Amino acid sequence: MTQERAQRHRARMARRKARVDAGIAAAQQDKGLLLVLTGSGKGKSSSAFGMLARALGHGLRASVVQFIKGRSDTGEEAFFRRQPGVDWQVCGEGFTWETQDRERDIAAARTGWAVAARALADPAVNLVVLDELTYLFSYGYLDLSRALADIAARPPMQHVIITGRAAPQALIDAADTVSDIGDLKHAFRAGVRAQPGIDW
Repeated sequence: MTQERAQRHRARMARRKARVDAGIAAAQQDKGLLLVLTGSGKGKSSSAFGMLARALGHGLRASVVQFIKGRSDTGEEAFFRRQPGVDWQVCGEGFTWETQDRERDIAAARTGWAVAARALADPAVNLVVLDELTYLFSYGYLDLSRALADIAARPPMQHVIITGRAAPQALIDAADTVSDIGDLKHAFRAGVRAQPGIDW
């Protein structure tokens, strides 16, 4: 690298650092965040569980409520159930194409939301993960306005992560951070079975 190029690089990085430092200095507010991980790509729940690991690393208490998913042999559940400070509830009975019983699915969704509402009302819980919640709104199993009201009434420093495809606009509007995870390519479409440690 020439000296002139090195100087340009240093000047560019100094300008970038000044912008980043100014942004950090301006961010003075502490609050419980509502994060929504949506989109058709793989990795929404995985991202939420990564944040769960971060929270536990900071000594926070967490509650995980899984909707729709009915299996209880996933790697994340096996790992996090062994960790102190995590309450893990599987409230689904399987994907709708497995149950094929709308009324049973609605009942499971409402029972699951009662569990979630208790966690959202508990000031001792620092992080609530509502895994696959968006499907309950898409399928009409749960009233969105009720869920948003319960989330809005939570303790002020409690963080909430919601995962699932097709997040409704009202949920996106209420959220502090929204990530839309896209689907460019997936091994399943090439005939590869779901793999333990990667898919469940």
